[in-house]
Parts: sequence; structure tokens; C-alpha cells
Amino acid sequence: QVQLVESGGGLVHRGGSLRLSCAASGSISSINLMGWFRQAPGKKRELVARITDYGVTTYTNSVKGRFTISTDNAKNTVSLQMNNLKPEDTAVYFCNMVDDSLRSYWGQGTQVTVSS
Repeated sequence: QVQLVESGGGLVHRGGSLRLSCAASGSISSINLMGWFRQAPGKKRELVARITDYGVTTYTNSVKGRFTISTDNAKNTVSLQMNNLKPEDTAVYFCNMVDDSLRSYWGQGTQVTVSS
């Protein structure tokens, strides 16, 4: 059974930084896509950033220039470095991985809170 375990969330002041990490455990075939989503209270889950197995990255406009996604494919891990955090970044952040059979896996979520 595949599990994604996230770490690194927490409380930070406006302008601060956090680094989220996600590691996959269990039997997982080749991963094609890794990403981070977030869901704020009362809002839909949205894509924050993702990276393909070729290293192509995509970011939602609101985080461009502030967040950086990176991976260690050999270890099936993905990280999200978040700088210059804003109160509107407050949300539960979810790790997602998609394998070459298009199976999608989700982490349990980690809370990020940015105070003003």
C-alpha cells in the first residue's frame, strides 16, 4: 500500500518561509508527476505547483517567484520551498503523486498558517 507522508507545515509570520516535504512509501511504480495542492477553508482544492519526471514545473500565478518545487526521484520525494509567505497562503497543503498507470496518490495534508 502506498502512503505519502508530508512534513514541514506550521505557523509563520508574513514574509517568513517554510519548506514542505513529502515522501512516498510502499510499492509505487514510476512516478510521472508530483505536485502540491492546497485548500483554504470554504474554498476548493487548488493546484499550487507541480513537476514532471522531466523536470518541467508549473506554478499557480499567485505563488510564482515565491515558491519552488523540487524532487528527488530516486527517493520518491517532493519538496516545496515557500518564501515571502502571505496570509492568503494559509491553507492545508496536500502532496500528490501520479504514477505511469495514472494512479493518483494523496498525502494526509499539512496545515500552513501565515499570520499578519
